[in-house]
Amino acid sequence: MRWKTLNDMDLAGKAVLTRVDINVPVDAGQVTDDTRIQRILPTIRKILAAGGKPILLAHFGRPGGKTVPDLSLGQLRKAVESALGSAVVFCPETIGKTAAAAIAALPSGSTLMLENTRFNAGETTNDPEFVAALAALGDVYCNDAFSAAHRAHASTEGLARSLPACAGDLMATELGALGKALSSPEHPVVAVVGGAKVSTKLDLLGNLLDKVDQIIIGGGMANTFLASQGIDVGKSLCEHDLAETAREITRCAKLAGCELILPIDVVVAREFAANAPNQTMAADACPADMMILDAGPESVKAISKVFEAAKTLVWNGPLGAFEIEPFNMATDAAALKAAALTKAGKLLSVAGGGDTVAALNNSGAAADFTYISTAGGAFLEWLEGKTLPGVAALEG
Repeated sequence: MRWKTLNDMDLAGKAVLTRVDINVPVDAGQVTDDTRIQRILPTIRKILAAGGKPILLAHFGRPGGKTVPDLSLGQLRKAVESALGSAVVFCPETIGKTAAAAIAALPSGSTLMLENTRFNAGETTNDPEFVAALAALGDVYCNDAFSAAHRAHASTEGLARSLPACAGDLMATELGALGKALSSPEHPVVAVVGGAKVSTKLDLLGNLLDKVDQIIIGGGMANTFLASQGIDVGKSLCEHDLAETAREITRCAKLAGCELILPIDVVVAREFAANAPNQTMAADACPADMMILDAGPESVKAISKVFEAAKTLVWNGPLGAFEIEPFNMATDAAALKAAALTKAGKLLSVAGGGDTVAALNNSGAAADFTYISTAGGAFLEWLEGKTLPGVAALEG
């Protein structure tokens, strides 16, 4: 993969249409988690330092092509300005004369935030007229929103083909980290694939089989694989109708030389509730009236040994019901092991996906991973080997 970065562009005096992801949680008009805002700051500052005008394009929520006051980006202006430490001006329009005038009047050293791109129906349909109206406002296009790169929208794909285009610092960092993890990794490569259902991870598993050396399967997914081997998983979450699919994945893994690693012991309980009475037992000994909610300590030991022998780790999905104690233990212990190996320079670790980020943050391991992607759907589609329109447009 090759794309231009901000370092390759002449930005002095240029209006730089910068696609960012600031789709952050807001409560009573206040941003409750500014992680995504913090991540775009290096790109904005680089544009300012080069004498350019950062013109921020972003979506917020799902207004469906209509103006929805509660989804206005105006409510994020103060949070972005506070994080950036320099002036941020908000324009209540996305295109047209008002937006053009706001760009022309923007003081040197300031940043302009245009209104929610999704207030325009042409955004999600990648309408050529809307793309042209956006392009008319700028001189350079910078995409710093990997999290939206799986959408062929006007502000993610159309603009990249209409103006001189480059990747922002966050986008370039993310693509670089992902490339090292799967495109050109150092072996052995291990993947942790967890979550509730095998059905949501079929494309992912299929793409990983010939790219990684071992796949550690956790969460409810593991129950389906155990059941496919004739093991009684009691009342556990399990897709019994996918037993043959699980067996076929197992067969394909053997042909590809990829080892599938399942829990060897499990933590079971009679109810899915915090601090529910629980027991640890062999993976094939789950009572008929109980459910598997986590991997056990022997499984964690085995996973730790796999991590110790690995050079690269890709992680998507928890090993158990991490949301409630004590069924977060396996995920936390494995994550902390991976973090320690990464910190020691022995492992390159990349993780992503909503539940994964939450789990790694809860465990305290996230800070020491090589890279944590907040991209969600885009990260998963990249793992699945799919072409991301927003990235392909930059390469073109």
